[in-house]
Amino acid sequence: MLQLLLFYKNPILHISLSLSLALILTVFKIPILFLYGIHTYIHPDSLGRSNGVRAAIRRPGSSNTGSGLDGYQSLSSKTSAELRKRNKSKEKVDFDENNAQIFRLKLDGGNLKSRLYIDQYCVAFTISFIALSCLLLHNYLNVSEESGFLESGIFVPILLAILALAVWVLLLLKITFERSASRRSEKQFSLVLGVLGFFIGLLIFSEDASPILDFNFVSLGGFASLFVAALIGCLAGFLFIPATKGARSFWIGTDQLRCNLSMLACGWFGRMILYANNTLIIFVVLIWVSPLAEIFVNTNYTSSERSASTSKFGNAVKLVGNLGLLQSNFSNFRRWCLLVSSLLQIVALRSNLQMYLNEALLSWYQRLHASKVPDLDYSRAKVFLHNHYLCLVALQFLAPPVLVLLFLGLSQFDGQCLENFPWLCSVLPCSAFDKEVALFMAWWVAFLWAIISSVVLLLHRHCILYVS
Repeated sequence: MLQLLLFYKNPILHISLSLSLALILTVFKIPILFLYGIHTYIHPDSLGRSNGVRAAIRRPGSSNTGSGLDGYQSLSSKTSAELRKRNKSKEKVDFDENNAQIFRLKLDGGNLKSRLYIDQYCVAFTISFIALSCLLLHNYLNVSEESGFLESGIFVPILLAILALAVWVLLLLKITFERSASRRSEKQFSLVLGVLGFFIGLLIFSEDASPILDFNFVSLGGFASLFVAALIGCLAGFLFIPATKGARSFWIGTDQLRCNLSMLACGWFGRMILYANNTLIIFVVLIWVSPLAEIFVNTNYTSSERSASTSKFGNAVKLVGNLGLLQSNFSNFRRWCLLVSSLLQIVALRSNLQMYLNEALLSWYQRLHASKVPDLDYSRAKVFLHNHYLCLVALQFLAPPVLVLLFLGLSQFDGQCLENFPWLCSVLPCSAFDKEVALFMAWWVAFLWAIISSVVLLLHRHCILYVS
């Protein structure tokens, strides 16, 4: 019995780790604890002068009859004639007691459980954490090449990673087309980018792959190339809305509006994380472009080539091609950059979520000071929706770094490992799970986030888009 346990120690370790993490994450509610302490904002419901003010989250425009809200009337529901008849003192009383207040609330377990997509968020968080932990464990286990498929335990991290990817793709498909979570124009742009990404994928994985990118792709079959191109297109469509929200969070968090409101912008640490995150993602994307990647690689000239170059151009050219990393070290360096950028994006997730909620506060503040008698129905609706879809946005912000980590973990396995799953290869093309293909998918997710967020920030800078 002991010999059998030692023989199958790797799969036993993977399964034990998976079950232990699932139990710990579920019992201690780690996914919900990850969102603890974020501040949200709610409009109050006026209960009259005798009873004071009670904070409540309710749908904008809902009827107040029968709920104890006697005398409550929104300013926007009154006609212009009624507004002219009111004297100045009465206008101030109505203004102070109705829509001109907003409460700040720190989220806890009870508040978070009432949000939409909280169950899907917890499931995706748990499965992703377990899959990444098994991938990390496999990286540190001594698995010899001669060990069998069951003995090495390689099937556990592969199956968990594929399951996590399937869960994220289905969730992103669902939340992208959620009815009130985003604008109609954003959904249309997502469809356009999805189709464009599909054709880009077909172009990249054709026989003559693009020489611009520093990837060594294997030749994929017809069905495998279509599958990978479809996945590229889906990711391009799914990540458009999260990237635009991330750009708006960066715009507000770094106080690009110059509004100097302490409750809107991040502190110095959060602002530093946002700047470092955006800068590192752009750097990671660029080091896979062939002309720029050659700068970091030591080409190891021979002595004859060095003397020839010195005689022609001088001693300064000696440095060109002789500085930098070896090709193998540079490949590892790029993988580490992808890993660090994803971890930094997870660290910045709470700041991005807080800025997403502060966007509703900014909308309330702008409309409060727009006129003497402000119409706050739009800000009330925005505050409600931002509260309502908090966990949905948490999924959108968590998806890109987790997808990068999952693809990066799968890039350490060869596509031939999946040939031991005949039932899986009958559904999915095994050649599509090559090391370079998985590595390219990780880079593609980072590229989408970098390019979309940069374009959106540029449009905000030129006042073509604005936060309201």
